[in-house]
Amino acid sequence: MSWSSLPPAVWVLVVARAVNRLGAFTLPFLAVVLTVELGATVSQAGLILTGFGLATIPSRLFGGHLADRIGRKWTIVAGLGGCAVAQLWIAASPGLWSAIPAVVLLGLAFEIYEPPSQAIIADVTGPADRPAAYGLLGAAMAVAAVAAGLLAAWLGQWDLRWLFVVDAATCLACAVLVGLALPGARRAQLNRAARAWRDRKLLLMLGVGTVFAVLYMEVLFGLPLTMLDEGVPASGVGIVLAVSALTQIAGQPLLRRLVLDDFQVMTVGYVLLAVGLLATGFAGSLSAFVVAAVVWSLGDLLLLGRALTIVSGLAPEHARGRYLATYGLSWGFATAVAPLAGSWLIEGVGSFGLWAICGLAAGGLAAVQPLLRCRLRKPD
Repeated sequence: MSWSSLPPAVWVLVVARAVNRLGAFTLPFLAVVLTVELGATVSQAGLILTGFGLATIPSRLFGGHLADRIGRKWTIVAGLGGCAVAQLWIAASPGLWSAIPAVVLLGLAFEIYEPPSQAIIADVTGPADRPAAYGLLGAAMAVAAVAAGLLAAWLGQWDLRWLFVVDAATCLACAVLVGLALPGARRAQLNRAARAWRDRKLLLMLGVGTVFAVLYMEVLFGLPLTMLDEGVPASGVGIVLAVSALTQIAGQPLLRRLVLDDFQVMTVGYVLLAVGLLATGFAGSLSAFVVAAVVWSLGDLLLLGRALTIVSGLAPEHARGRYLATYGLSWGFATAVAPLAGSWLIEGVGSFGLWAICGLAAGGLAAVQPLLRCRLRKPD
């Protein structure tokens, strides 16, 4: 399916999420605001951000539950509204004592809109069309991420609290667009027989997805350290990340031309990811890091949408929100594990060792895809 033939609901969601992503540049600046603006020590800021990270885990589960209980649209609106309130609270905080509960509230609201957003795409598209729909959402988010970096650089010249005000405004704009333009849905009845945590196939996908998410987060954590260690200036990190986003945008037509099934596509994706991660370990210049980023970004492009397609296919229609929320916990686990594992590996085996281990892990995920396909397609 081409993008032009996707249902209108997908386009409304994509535009709304892109607007929201355009303003979602505040998180990297949160530690700066806590320390520079509000007087927190580095250790205090670390503890507060840990609280934020822990709060995102129940946030996603709550979003999945609400998506199946009150409907996708109003869950998205509620989550974005909560994010806006928390952002404005942080911006207006007179001291650290006020900012701490605001940061925790932001974590509790931060992931609510993810499961219903993913569930809407599954609701309005067939299995063959979902990779294109999820790919369109990913492309829009990547474009918005590039623009968000430029906007953050401009706004960062003034008081950093204005970043949170702008982010709150984009959350509210997204909520209004979703509330007005997306069709309403009847309230779903929770089926207690459809319990995501008892579905072994979903748990298998969660395990594999957690390994992938850890590798993805290791790139965000380890890449800057590796590049600086190789003498590449800090500005080079931004260039590589921008190239990664542009690669995922430019590679979108590839998703619509592949004739392989989901697991074959994921095998290719993991192979590309493995090659790109290994190439990162060998890189010693900005140009080499850019080439490696193009390769692992193509792998990410193939993997992200296909995994969501498989999980949405496993879920009963009335439980898609909960299934996608459960699978999404892989990112919460990865956010907690990746920095610890990455720092331990860099100290123990060096940057090359980190990327070699990550590359081998990606190669292992490629090797298990045929077995995963057999297991997931096997009748219960």
